[in-house]
Amino acid sequence: MATTEVKPTRSELLEVKRKIKLTQSGYKILKMKRDGLILEFFKILEEAKQAREEASKQHEVAMRKINVAMAVDGIISVKSAAYAHKTHPEISVRSKNVMGLVVPEIEANSVKSTIEERGYGIVGTSTYINEATEAFEELVETLTKAAEIETTLKKLLNEIEGTKRRVNALEFKVIPELQEAEAFIELRLEEMERDNLFSLKHLKGKAEAQE
Repeated sequence: MATTEVKPTRSELLEVKRKIKLTQSGYKILKMKRDGLILEFFKILEEAKQAREEASKQHEVAMRKINVAMAVDGIISVKSAAYAHKTHPEISVRSKNVMGLVVPEIEANSVKSTIEERGYGIVGTSTYINEATEAFEELVETLTKAAEIETTLKKLLNEIEGTKRRVNALEFKVIPELQEAEAFIELRLEEMERDNLFSLKHLKGKAEAQE
């Protein structure tokens, strides 16, 4: 707010004071929100690290088991078992609230299955295929959870950055400009009051001289 745009009146001074009070209140609320979001971010960041580590380990196990299955049963048998699978994972996405921020809640259904649901018979397949299947089912569940955490983490980070920008704008631009306008109006009102007082004294002196 440029001081040249400010009217040096008492009503304007009251309005500026009201804006300062309101802006400072909003600034405190935004700071609390920013700090809360940062705490939540670091909490979920730890969960994300664990999910990544778990997914990495499970991926190594799953790949090792599928390689063993292909070595023992052959690639054709493994592919046939995969194509025979009767059920497919279903992903459902809901919304949940984290510190006032809407983030996705992802759930995978029908990931783990029984031998009957897998569609291939026990005869003609070895336990290696079953073990590989179970390993990849566990991996899918972990990746689904990791996707939820990673998405939440990204949304939190964006919200933190946006909140920080608003906090900085209030702290370093809006509030100082309002305070500058307040000081300008108070100074001008004091000058006007002195001028009026001087004028009154001058008029009084002239009146007394005429008498």
